[in-house]
Amino acid sequence: MPMPTAFNGYVEVPARVSSTSLVSVARNRYSVPCAWAGHRVSVRLYPERVVVVADHDVIAEHPRAVDRDQVSYDWQHYLPLVERKPGALRNGAPFAELPDSLQRLRHALLRHDGGDKVMARVLMAVPTHGLEAVLVAVDLVLASGRPSAEHVLNVLARLTDAPVPPSVATVL
Repeated sequence: MPMPTAFNGYVEVPARVSSTSLVSVARNRYSVPCAWAGHRVSVRLYPERVVVVADHDVIAEHPRAVDRDQVSYDWQHYLPLVERKPGALRNGAPFAELPDSLQRLRHALLRHDGGDKVMARVLMAVPTHGLEAVLVAVDLVLASGRPSAEHVLNVLARLTDAPVPPSVATVL
C-alpha cells in the first residue's frame, strides 16, 4: 500500500512573550523576535517542532525540546537588541550558539575596547546580506589576520557587487 501523507496535527496554546523575548510552553522556553516582547502569541505544538504565530504570521520556529526546563534560542531574534545594546554580546546566552566563524571573530574583537560595538555592526549585516554571505566574508577577514567591521563590510560589498555590464560600442 502506498504511504499516506503525514498527519499535520498540532495543539495550539495561547501564550505571552516575556520581556526577555521567550515564550514558555510545555515546561520549555523558546525565543521569538524582540519586537514581540510583551505581546500575546499563539504557540503550535507539533510532535517534532514548535511554531510561534502572531497575527496569522509565523514569527518563530524551533525544534521541540524533548526534556523539561530547556531553553531554545535563535540568536537572530536578538539582533535589534544588539544594535541598541552591544554589550549583550559579551555574556548573552543566545550568542553562545553563533556559527563557528562568527564565534572566532567575536573572540578576536572582544579582546579590544569597543569590540562589542564592532561585532554588533558585523551582525547587523546579516539581515541585509544574508547569513551565508556574512560567514564567507568573516572567514576571508579572519584569514587575513586583521579583523574589523570595516574589513568585513568591505569584503561583503565586494562579494555582493553586481558584475560590471559589458561596454557597448556605439558611434557616439
